[in-house]
Amino acid sequence: MAITPFGRGKESDTSTQPTTTVSPTPSSSSSSSAAAGGLTAFIDQGSEFEGKLSFRDTVRIDGKFCGEITSENTLIVGESGEIEADIHSKTVSISGTVSGNVIAETKVVLHKTALVNGNVDSPLLVVEEGARLNGQISMGAKASKPQPALKPVTSDGNSGDKNQS
Repeated sequence: MAITPFGRGKESDTSTQPTTTVSPTPSSSSSSSAAAGGLTAFIDQGSEFEGKLSFRDTVRIDGKFCGEITSENTLIVGESGEIEADIHSKTVSISGTVSGNVIAETKVVLHKTALVNGNVDSPLLVVEEGARLNGQISMGAKASKPQPALKPVTSDGNSGDKNQS
């Protein structure tokens, strides 16, 4: 299925054009074409949505979204995007504002205009100069497994625990 640009294309007279609604079917050809770099959905600037958003391929949000986002592929938050949601995705690229926790299986990219107010959990984090992150970063280990506290090491090589024998 070919993806055509929308939202900013040339004006056309819709009264002479037939209207067609296309619903994606769960076939391997539709998911492979989106994986090749195309968008499957786009929420443009000026749009506002609230609720639970789930998708399989790449989605770009330049409008406002409040709720929860779950993705099996890539979420792109554009410069004008304003998200108030916890995000669970394979890859997340942020240029706008996100208020909520971001959990990514492979990578989170914070571009220079990004503002994230929440925790980030990802094995790979790329932060451009100018990006802002107010929260904790967790990389590598799953956030659900609490890590034991590290004991400070003194100059003599001991852990600093006086109860050792």
